[in-house]
Amino acid sequence: MEARALKKYIRSSPVKMRLVIDMIRGKKISDAIGILHFSPKSAARVAEQTLRSAVSNLSNKKKEAGESGREDNFFVSQAFVDVGPTMKRVMPAPMGRAFRVRKRSNHLTIIVSDGEVSEEKIENIKE
Repeated sequence: MEARALKKYIRSSPVKMRLVIDMIRGKKISDAIGILHFSPKSAARVAEQTLRSAVSNLSNKKKEAGESGREDNFFVSQAFVDVGPTMKRVMPAPMGRAFRVRKRSNHLTIIVSDGEVSEEKIENIKE
């Protein structure tokens, strides 16, 4: 079973967010939260909030299905960063010139799984 959390319009560069997300991809939830919590990067704070939301979504999904699942078995199955809209500004420069300022944003998606492989995935692997 899988659940995802999506955070849009994060005000940081996608490159900076990808550095943080690459550290947690494929890790268990407890390890990933520990890495993000003690990371000095500001993008790690947003990533930790999104990861906790994905874990909560999976826990709620399992409760609604009547299954009992421990969060120890959960892991980050997929995590990716997409480019969001870029605000463009102009900043004055010396001698009548102008510099362009690009304020970038990104969209973060984290998918958490409980370790069980669904039948659909098995069929996709066979094909």
